[in-house]
Amino acid sequence: MTEAPRPPLTLYLAAPRGFCAGVDRAIKIVEMALQKWGAPVYVRHEIVHNKYVVDGLRAQGAVFVKELDEVPGDRPVIFSAHGVPKSVPAAAQARAMIFVDATCPLVSKVHIEAERHHQNGLQMVMIGHAGHPETIGTMGQLPPGEVLLVETAEDVAGLEVRDPGRLAFITQTTLSVDDTAGIVEALKTRFPAIVGPHKEDICYATTNRQEAVKAMAPKADAMLVVGAPNSSNSKRLVEVGRKAGCAYAQLVQRATDIDWRALEGIGSIGITAGASAPEVLIEEVIDAFRQRYDLTVELVETAVERVEFKVPRVLREPA
Repeated sequence: MTEAPRPPLTLYLAAPRGFCAGVDRAIKIVEMALQKWGAPVYVRHEIVHNKYVVDGLRAQGAVFVKELDEVPGDRPVIFSAHGVPKSVPAAAQARAMIFVDATCPLVSKVHIEAERHHQNGLQMVMIGHAGHPETIGTMGQLPPGEVLLVETAEDVAGLEVRDPGRLAFITQTTLSVDDTAGIVEALKTRFPAIVGPHKEDICYATTNRQEAVKAMAPKADAMLVVGAPNSSNSKRLVEVGRKAGCAYAQLVQRATDIDWRALEGIGSIGITAGASAPEVLIEEVIDAFRQRYDLTVELVETAVERVEFKVPRVLREPA
């Protein structure tokens, strides 16, 4: 009995996609800490927003906790790539704990920026998502009331500031570039003297992945973003894909999440991945399509990334 011919499908594969330098560094930090100090090594919050990555590190001996008080005083603790409020390392120091900060250097740049503006007497406006670990960490760099959060352009109208002439704004690093531009415009319209960052706060990886999606989306009948439901940059890729002309854009964590019925009759699919999704999961999704379709893969490349970040010195020194 001959096998039924598989329907043809063009798979557009976005580049860049998947891991960014900050995520790569954070994972290496946990792995090197396990090599240096042995298991268990504790990690405050998910090191990056990806279940596959977190489960893999857990299998090696990493223990993920919500708060510092869950960590024994005699074991090392790592702070996640999203950054932490100043109170967290201060509490670790007070307990004489070994701790390693895996905050992405591009998030740390925003922290330093906020601190500098604060020292110059400016009140901060942060564009970000309430409750996201990065937002909590960044707002926690300054005393209460010194950072005001806005999520939308509409929020700007309700801001109550100390002095309209003494303001600066910063942003979460994983936002939609286009949506953020609208919020910045609203801030500048209402507060003409507001000071912006010297260099864009939205990180290179977020920007590059969104640009690749914009180039890919108009060609594709449907689009899948490999990423976690709590990953800000992954969710933004879905939104960017829809706005760029792909009516069906969905987030999937693994190939098992694909809704094949919703994809019936398509002639092309776009595939990308958020900055915390490993390439193995992208390959898994491509293989799932290869089993069902006569697949032609076309790369949609809009940038080449060569960024690398060093791990902290404490992990490069002998134990």
